[in-house]
Amino acid sequence: MIDAHHHLWDPSRREYPWMAGAAMDPIRRPYTVDDLRAVTKAAGVHATVLVQTVSEQEETEEFLATAKAEPVIAGVVGWVDLRAPDVADRLAALRERGPLVGIRHQVEEERDDDWLLRPEIVAGLSAVADAGLVYDLLVRPAQLAAAGEVALRLPGLRLVLDHAAKPPIAAGEWEPWASAVAALAERENVVCKLSGLVTAADWSGWEVGHLRRYVDHVLDAFGPARLLFGSDWPVCELAAAYEVVLDAAVSLTGSLSDPERLAFFEHNARSVYGLS
Repeated sequence: MIDAHHHLWDPSRREYPWMAGAAMDPIRRPYTVDDLRAVTKAAGVHATVLVQTVSEQEETEEFLATAKAEPVIAGVVGWVDLRAPDVADRLAALRERGPLVGIRHQVEEERDDDWLLRPEIVAGLSAVADAGLVYDLLVRPAQLAAAGEVALRLPGLRLVLDHAAKPPIAAGEWEPWASAVAALAERENVVCKLSGLVTAADWSGWEVGHLRRYVDHVLDAFGPARLLFGSDWPVCELAAAYEVVLDAAVSLTGSLSDPERLAFFEHNARSVYGLS
């Protein structure tokens, strides 16, 4: 299996704005490669994709060095300033440092729902496409329309929707998330990660059944050939341990054929991110 979405961090070395507040206390500690190796080995995961956590290129450079030294990390989705006039050169320099496979920005924290459509951002995303890299979409449901427009304008850019756009599972709500996700799925250059769903649910009282309606909708919208498994570890530990998240994913994809499940748990990630 390949875990297409996890993080590493150390709050003693840098600040993580999204980690503010008492609710994040359980995960406000260093998570290291040793921790990653322990949870993935126990779960039978043989490769991972390490994803950025802050808007700092320095973190990406550190992640690339970590990936070069740690065999289990097959690729890094990093951060670069898409507005920079030399973004193409920055991407090229980062690729020389290690296995850079994609770029991400925490768009969900931008107040402008059309942030992705700003001319300087579209130009940066075009450079990402030209570099043969993927762009991970971390967006709110209200930003999905802009994501769909980007997918239309840049057909050569492979887009990966993180966490299925965080469906409102805890609140038991459905729209506008469901329609917006279905509309985005119509763009064939977009794939989706089934990740981060346990923390979209009620952290203290979720059950697999609470996730099923949302997962079934994403399965119908994207199809098993455009879905990837991701743990969102260690964020997931707010609601569930690594192995519990994996067990939930296995249960929720039980209707798939064996080849479809193999694609979901391994082959799609390898293809989308170009993992060796």
